[in-house]
Parts: sequence; C-alpha cells; structure tokens
Amino acid sequence: MSGEITVCLQMSGAAGQMDNYCDAIRALGGEPRAGYCPAPDLSCGGLVLCGGGDIESTLFGQENRGSNPPDRGRDRAELELFRAFYEAGKPILGICRGMQLINVALGGTLIQDLPPDQRARHNWAEGDLTHSVRARPGSLLHDLYGPSFQVNSAHHQAVDQLGEGLRAAAWSEEGLPEALEWNERQIMAFQFHPERMSFGRRRPDTIDAEGIFRVFLELCWGSGR
Repeated sequence: MSGEITVCLQMSGAAGQMDNYCDAIRALGGEPRAGYCPAPDLSCGGLVLCGGGDIESTLFGQENRGSNPPDRGRDRAELELFRAFYEAGKPILGICRGMQLINVALGGTLIQDLPPDQRARHNWAEGDLTHSVRARPGSLLHDLYGPSFQVNSAHHQAVDQLGEGLRAAAWSEEGLPEALEWNERQIMAFQFHPERMSFGRRRPDTIDAEGIFRVFLELCWGSGR
C-alpha cells in the first residue's frame, strides 16, 4: 500500500493478547491504537474487535447454558465501540469473539457451548486445529480463496440466529457460520483467526489470510481520507 495515508485502527481486546492482531495491521502499513475497554475514538479509520472470552448470555436473551464467566466491562465497552463505529459508517472487522459480539450487537444469538463432537475440533488446549469451510459464491472469502479451503479453529461457541443485516458468508462442515458480511455497512467477521494464518504466522495447512487484512485496510484507508 505504498503511498497511502496512515489510518489508525481502534482495537479492543484482552490486555496483552493483541500482539498478533497489531502485527498484522502494521505489516500492511496501518497503525493500531489498541487498548483494553477503550472509549470510542472516531479519528480511527476502522474498528477491530478481537478474540477472547465469552459474552454475557443475558445480552442475547438467554440464561447461562455453558458459557464461561463473562467480562462484563469488556462486553459493555465493545458494544459501545461497535455502536459508535457502526453509526459513523466506518469499517468493522470482528474475529472469533469479535464476530460473536457483532452478531449480538445486531440482535442475534449464540450457541453457548458446542456439542462434544464439534468442540473437540474447535477448541484445543495445545493450539489451533484446522478444518474445512465452504464459502458462499460472491462473498469476500470465495473471491479470495475459492469455494472450499482450510482454516484454524479455537472456539467453543458459535453464531446461531443472525443479527439484523448480517449474511453468512461461509460455513463449517457442520453448517455453523464461519464468516458474516454486511457489505453495505463495511462489516466483515470471521470465526477463525486470520491473524494466526498470515504474515509471520503463516502456516502450510491453511489459507494465507493476508488478503483478509488487505481488503479491510483498503476500506479503512478510504474511510480515513
């Protein structure tokens, strides 16, 4: 992206766990402005909602059905961040928990604890496993990687009913949403972790997810002009 202006990207995540995300943004010339529960800063060109723990189940109208203890302060802060950037029409990228947060913010629900036969592949204490996903024709992922490809896995929850305006863009082998899009609002979200499949963390058994960050940064460059 030689010659482009610098765009700060506001990022919210658990303290000390945002290095991979920041490295991916910097690799393409962006400047992350990261923090734990930051207040919205709309001088930034876009918002990145990172991975992390489970969202308070009452925020999507359910009792606890297998969720881990929530970080209510982070939940509140990230919902406020989402609303601010959404209302400003700025690009938003959600990853893992971030995808789930976007879905909840728009009125959707979550599967709080995947069944054991699915959870074994999606949440492995010693590191990411991989699995195949299929992409919807015309989606960003289909354009970048084709109809079917391998991604990483590190989660025990999943999107259930979609929030208003969102459209599923990819599915796991079990039919669970692996990506959401709302192109008109410049929202993209992924259940897998592209920051652990790109740049210095590329791996031979999955896609190179650099393209995801490149497309997002291009949107942010446009919004920051």
